Amino acid sequence: MTRVHAYAAPREAAPLEKTVIERRELGPHDVLIDIAYAGICHSDIHTVQGDWGPQQYPLAPGHEIAGTVAAVGSEVTAHAVGDRVGVGCMVDSCGACDSCLRGQEQFCAEGAVFTYGSTDRDGTVTQGGYSEQVVVTESFVVRIPDALPLDAAAPLLCAGITTYSPLRHWKVGPGTRVAVVGLGGLGHMGVQIAHALGAHVTVLSQTLSKKDDGLRLGADDYRATGDPATFRELRGSFDVILNTVSAVVDLRAYLGLLATGGTMVCVGAPGEPLALNVGSLIGGNKTIAGSNIGGIRETQEMLDFCAEHGIAAEIEVIPASAINDAYDRVLASDVRYRFVIDAKTFGA
Repeated sequence: MTRVHAYAAPREAAPLEKTVIERRELGPHDVLIDIAYAGICHSDIHTVQGDWGPQQYPLAPGHEIAGTVAAVGSEVTAHAVGDRVGVGCMVDSCGACDSCLRGQEQFCAEGAVFTYGSTDRDGTVTQGGYSEQVVVTESFVVRIPDALPLDAAAPLLCAGITTYSPLRHWKVGPGTRVAVVGLGGLGHMGVQIAHALGAHVTVLSQTLSKKDDGLRLGADDYRATGDPATFRELRGSFDVILNTVSAVVDLRAYLGLLATGGTMVCVGAPGEPLALNVGSLIGGNKTIAGSNIGGIRETQEMLDFCAEHGIAAEIEVIPASAINDAYDRVLASDVRYRFVIDAKTFGA
């Protein structure tokens, strides 16, 4: 085992602390990555606070990882020392079920091994990217194009693929009318990607406080959901609504914004159930759906697409010592639009 500096939650809902964690020795198909940057995702906060169920502590979160290859196993062919690489939400899967063979490892029949808080194939608990190094099997390591700075690329490994995958699945392109609910860590990526795909993009946010940002990122229109006129004026306007917020919303009101045959896709995960009147779907042959990240092949496709179109996360880089303050600011919606930790500071 290799010991590396990290930040981890020692118990449920506790502040993260500087610590040391163990990484497995390099196997023949493994890649050792020197982490340069790790993004902070709202999922990290939910997980370490126990919002999504009990965890095994201490737990180092982080599934938006960007860095360079430090060493490779004897049988690795896809990556070489010095390569710019990333790791997202998964680090392994069975590789043999129908989902894995379709390139949708996130739906692995045996259960994908997630980057942290998951039981690895050797029975240990995975530890995430809030650390100096990580060891990952080569097939779950993606290439970061040279056109993408590593710090701004890190959040693409979760926020980027979480929004790219549903937009591609529902065939968003020229002529598609898309609404993005929320301009946060996910939403600001969804706006950029939908715009680059050629869609007409409207941001639906509680207020107009981020309107200038939304228009700069590629939105064609920006409306406040706190204004009842928004739901009257935009009724039946959208082919796809991408709901990025992790809060309870009035589904009836939002489904009313869909055109006939339209789809509302939820990528945020509120802690409480959403109430649905089926009549809101029947009345217009509408659909409400969910989407959960994307497979490794699609994640690479997303990175290449973002590099081609000049898309990256808008970030605030912080030292590891500021993680707990950053968590508080995320909960207060005080970030535009993703915190990224400088991994050089984990051992400071």
